[in-house]
Parts: sequence; C-alpha cells; structure tokens
Amino acid sequence: VTPSLFRYIEQSGSHGDAIVLGTGMRTSPEMAALANGTIGAALEYDDVFSAMPGHPAAIIVPALCAEAARRRITGAEFLDAFIIGYEVGAKIAFGIGMGHYQKRGYHATGTLAMYCALAAVARVRSMSVDEIRMAIGIASSMAGGLQCQFGTMMKPFHSGWAARCGLSAVDLAKCGYTGSDRALEQEDGGFFKAYGTPESEPALALKGLGDPWALMDPGFALKKFPSCYAGHRAIDGLMRLREELGLTAENVERVVCKVAPGALSPMKYPDPKTGLEAKFSIPYALAVGVLDGKYSLWSFTDEAVRRAEVRALLPKMEQIEDEYCLGGDPEQLKKSWGSRGFVEVEAWTRDGRSGKARVDFAPGHPKRELSWDEVGEKFKDCATSAGLTPAVASHLILRLGDLRYLNQ
Repeated sequence: VTPSLFRYIEQSGSHGDAIVLGTGMRTSPEMAALANGTIGAALEYDDVFSAMPGHPAAIIVPALCAEAARRRITGAEFLDAFIIGYEVGAKIAFGIGMGHYQKRGYHATGTLAMYCALAAVARVRSMSVDEIRMAIGIASSMAGGLQCQFGTMMKPFHSGWAARCGLSAVDLAKCGYTGSDRALEQEDGGFFKAYGTPESEPALALKGLGDPWALMDPGFALKKFPSCYAGHRAIDGLMRLREELGLTAENVERVVCKVAPGALSPMKYPDPKTGLEAKFSIPYALAVGVLDGKYSLWSFTDEAVRRAEVRALLPKMEQIEDEYCLGGDPEQLKKSWGSRGFVEVEAWTRDGRSGKARVDFAPGHPKRELSWDEVGEKFKDCATSAGLTPAVASHLILRLGDLRYLNQ
C-alpha cells in the first residue's frame, strides 16, 4: 500500500509540517491524514466498533495527529477529542442502522467514521454550533466506501479518505464555505435517505448522546490478530483445538469452521493469493494456525501466503454458514458479521481423534478485553516490524499509557 501512496503524495506537491508517521515525510495536514489513516488501517490491526460496524480509531487518530501540526494539543485534549469523535460517529451509526452496511454494501468505516474525525477536530478547535452544522453538511457529500474493495488497497484507503474528508470539511467550514444545514436528515436527498434503508431513523442519532458513552456501552473491541475481525473467532477456536489435539500440518485430516448465515460476507477469499486477500480468508487463517501455531504481521504477507505448506493445507480447511450458529435466536441476524451468533470449529486428525470448540466472543471483544500486556505485545509486533528495537518499543508503550498526562 505505502509505496504507491507515498508516490501519490510526493506527486501532489503538497507541503506542510504534518508528519507521516514512521517516516521522515512531512506534508500538508490533509495529505498526512490521508496517509496515516490509510496506513493505520492497512494492517487490519485496528479497533472494531461492531454497532457501526467500523474502525473509528484509524480515522480519528490520524485526523488529530494532522491537526497537531497546526496547534498544540495536550494528551488530555487528545483523549477528550477522541471520545467526542467516537461518540458522534457511533450515534450517527445507530441512526442509520446496520442495513447501511449489510444491505446497501457500504463500508461504514469510510462513510460513517468520517463524522468521527470531523467531531474530534471540531472539539479541538472549539467550533461554534453553526460552523459544526456547516462542516457536517459539507462532509455529507464526501462520504464513500464500498465493500467490493475488501482485500484491495482501496479498503484501507477508505480510512485515510475519511480522515482527510473530516479534516477538510472542518477547514472549509472555518473558511466560510457552506453546505446544507439539514444534510443528515433532509427527506429529499439527505444522507440518511440516500445511504440508509427504510429502517433508518435520524432521531436515534440524538438518543442517548453521551449517556451512555458508546465507548462504554456497547463498547469497542481491539483486534488481537492483524486480519478481518469476522475471522477472529475462527482463529481462537482453531488455536484451542491445536493445543487440545496437538494439531500439526502432518497429522491434520480436516478442519471445518461453521458460522452464522451471512457471516462469511466479508471473508471473500477462500483461496487467497496475496497478503491483503489473506486477511479476508478463514481457510487461510485456519491453515496458518495449524502450520505456525501463532499469528503476527508476517503471517499475512505475500511471502507467507505463497508457502507450499500453506497451499497444501488450504483444501483441508472448510467454511460453512449454518443457521445452527444463530443459537435459535433470529435477532442475531441484526448483528454485525463479526459478532453474529457463535462460531464452531471442529477438527479431525489422521489417527481418528477429533475435537470441537465453540467461540461466542472474539479475543478483544468488550466481554473478553485484551489485557494491557496483550496490547503491549501487539504494539511490539508493529514496532519491531517497523525496525524499532524491543527496548524502544517497550518505552513507547509506557509513554502511550501516560498519554493523558503529556502536555504535547
């Protein structure tokens, strides 16, 4: 993703003091938001807000980092703006409903989380009600993101584009640019009308705003594995069986993963050819678990995907949608694909042994939160993959834990 994106940024001739994280590149705040948002989503290692469903943090953080090139933002202000941004985007998602994603085919990270970035930056700038209203009107004509892009470079680009558009909408409004002041709820061509379904209710966006906070209820997940969240329960189940049965590439006969109806929708690549495609493949995730017994950023690279051992295991890995995984509760069909019903993984060995594992909640789900040590291990995987030493990575995670006390 990054080489092409960086060529585009350099070609644009944009100048400024905003940093593209992890590089020596400085560019305009908008371009930095685009770059950092794309990079932040490309590894599929981000947050998950299932009620959207989307990954707001990969949009909010880049937008605020870009804004920090213009003004001093303390750690407390950063966290305050992050919370506000998450809340606004989450409640808009409640209003438009799950049909926006599941029936219309939009990628909510690109279309809805943009409002998260907008609200976070507006909070930092202490914008007036009228300015915010105009910014929302402007941003509503920028929303974009299609699920057909999963497994391609455009999927993470949606996050970068959302971060950039949220920031751009604020900038335009501050410069006096105007848009519809009823862009969300207007019946004739408004956002909810154009992007929603008959079940969408704009009024729900105001219900419970800040009470309860979406970050607390229903809460958000942090991914434990760098791949699509819809496959994480399958990974967890496979790892349980690997330990129970001593599964190896040599003794495994067959692995079957059952999921609820519709839950395979984002998992578009049963036979992936690239690392990006592998992030959206349950058979690949199962094969890697059997072969390696662990998952890291390297597990989802082109090199890892093309291993002969992986190619030999893929035909033994099966995925099935089964109403059985709804547990007799049709209301589960209203949930996101990554949290719908339960997942059941069953494995057989060549010597006739078998085992079964049911997983209701993925690691990192609000009901199975990652420990701070697990978050630290995830961070170190990213940091060391980027060339930092383990000692520096450990120092940085401690600094991030004290973000609220940092003055800049």
